[in-house]
Amino acid sequence: MIFMLCGTSDARELALQIRDMGFNILTSVVTESAAASLSEAGLDVRTGRMTADEMGAMIREKGMQAVVDASHPFAEEAHANAMTAARESGVPYIRYERTGLVYDNHPLLHIVPSYEEAALIAKQLKGSVMLTTGSKTLGTFTKHLLGDPDIRLVARMLPRLDNMEKCGELGMEQKNIIAMQGPFSREMNEALYKHFATTVMVTKESGRTGAVDEKVQSALDLGIHVILISRPEVEFGTVFDHFDGVINALRTATGKTSI
Repeated sequence: MIFMLCGTSDARELALQIRDMGFNILTSVVTESAAASLSEAGLDVRTGRMTADEMGAMIREKGMQAVVDASHPFAEEAHANAMTAARESGVPYIRYERTGLVYDNHPLLHIVPSYEEAALIAKQLKGSVMLTTGSKTLGTFTKHLLGDPDIRLVARMLPRLDNMEKCGELGMEQKNIIAMQGPFSREMNEALYKHFATTVMVTKESGRTGAVDEKVQSALDLGIHVILISRPEVEFGTVFDHFDGVINALRTATGKTSI
């Protein structure tokens, strides 16, 4: 059996291909909505975060032969836990990560290595700042930007109760919360930018499948400053940006040469 962490929109397709190649697979996600999507496709799925110890115990109990990490590029804790669990359990760790995007130099594009630096640049630029970075690091931005009379802070995030509660706790006004689930078309991105008179957009570099390119390009075309948080630098070891590489690595790891 293969244990697979899923956290991107293309992870589901990869999981299906792994299953169709004859592997038994258990997928793992954090949210109920993500679990529903995988279950509807006929995949076995568990829900909720796991520590490295919990993950390792499950790998050994179920006799997992390999760990495939297709979690989000910014899920640093999940990466670390999966690598530790695989190493301590003596099974291969295989990372799938979609190809990053290459952007031309643009006067409105600001590439930064951290959320903190993104918040500080947004504070300098001022205006109507739209966050598309999720709820986990929202406090980093509210700390620096809320209360500044020259800044309107707008947050776009998944329509989950815990996200809305966090917005309330951090002082975000309801009129400045966009509770929607993507991916978003170029037209939708442009409509939201125009509605909120956006002058600065903050996002993470997650790769093409996550529609970051549409989000960024439509903002730049409208003359909006884009603050792009680059991916964390992680030493994964075995990494593939295509499905075939993952499946071939699994065949090698498990000795399964045919369906």
